[in-house]
Amino acid sequence: MKARIALSGAALACAIIGCGAAVAAGKTKTYAVVNEDVGVPVFAYDITDRPYIVIGEVKAGVRKATVFSKEADQKKIYAELWERAEKMGADAVINAKYGDSHVSAFSWGKTNATGTAIKFSPAAPATQAAQ
Repeated sequence: MKARIALSGAALACAIIGCGAAVAAGKTKTYAVVNEDVGVPVFAYDITDRPYIVIGEVKAGVRKATVFSKEADQKKIYAELWERAEKMGADAVINAKYGDSHVSAFSWGKTNATGTAIKFSPAAPATQAAQ
């Protein structure tokens, strides 16, 4: 009986402190480009140094849990935009915009964000010198 209690206590502790964190932390994502300020490839401006194809508009909304919760910061908003754009197969999000949070019937404060999901065009093959 004591062994079961100890085992279930260990399982509960593992669930609370996250025994799987080491596995999740081992994953390293690499991006074609990255916004160093937020850690994901979401930019408030257009990318002009390489060609790309527009996949489509991406929209996201970040809600506050309670009236006492902090407002969503840029990092959280951009992470939510990136999560949705990544599902579309995008390499980056450009022209990202978000406004102030507003109270609605379903949340204490929601911040809406939009951007344009893009996929970088493959590099043009090098031309061979004329023979």
